[in-house]
Amino acid sequence: MASTAQPVMGVLGGSGVYELDGLEAPRWQRVASPFGEPSDELLCGTLGGVDVAFLPRHGRGHAIPPSEVNYRANIDALKRVGVTDLLSVSACGSLRTELAPGTFVLVDQYVDLTVSRAKSFFTSGCVAHVSMAHPVCSRLAERVEEAARGAGVAVVRGGTYLAMEGPQFSSLAESRLYRSWDCDVLGMTNMPEAKLAREAELCYASVAMVTDYDCWHSEHGHVEVSDIVAVLTRNAERARALVAASAPALAGRPLPCPEGCNRVLDSALITPPEARDPELLKMLDAVAGRVLRDS
Repeated sequence: MASTAQPVMGVLGGSGVYELDGLEAPRWQRVASPFGEPSDELLCGTLGGVDVAFLPRHGRGHAIPPSEVNYRANIDALKRVGVTDLLSVSACGSLRTELAPGTFVLVDQYVDLTVSRAKSFFTSGCVAHVSMAHPVCSRLAERVEEAARGAGVAVVRGGTYLAMEGPQFSSLAESRLYRSWDCDVLGMTNMPEAKLAREAELCYASVAMVTDYDCWHSEHGHVEVSDIVAVLTRNAERARALVAASAPALAGRPLPCPEGCNRVLDSALITPPEARDPELLKMLDAVAGRVLRDS
């Protein structure tokens, strides 16, 4: 992959997005992680002169359910191949009438209701607290938005994504409650993904592809997998076009993030050096090596 002097784009593809059109010199690369097995090998190559690493979040063939995705291993593996900017592409349900199936939403906020997932790299032995006040890198989101519009892919900028545990869909009461919280879309995969990307000092942006109205909409009934797959199929080509346009949009931009995404650990570590677990520090060599080497 490219040196850290240039951006490297990572792509986490969700349902319906398993490959990248126009990828040059493509190769599948296995990346070992101390946090376990990533969902799959990484598909590496270049798009528009920018190095890209694509990881199918559920594995090729969609064999891994949302609650069993190894989010830590996925983010760690992407960091190990030099990724600096991470674009998440995933299916979601809509909680707003105006966000109809087929709509692409550039998420900028989250409500995390997941309960059974490892949510931090920093466990007992080295504690860190990062801010999630603004979980999405607006610079990356702006470039993705501009690239999408240039490729003829309509996107809605801004929205709150409610992350639910799954794999079951919502009850009607839950769906109505989420709407009352002013959430816009709901899905099962962006958390703890966004939190881990922040801890790994990656610029992160998410495109949520609406497939259904969940179950709150009186004219659309409850969610059927067959209906979701049909919308996914229609969305897939546009999603690949969006990714293909987004990569070259990163070319030439300064690597340091003006929002500090690549420096969040500077003030996050709270465990003093003498109290840190050496074995955990070894596991954190990719995610936090930059600050651990200096402390």
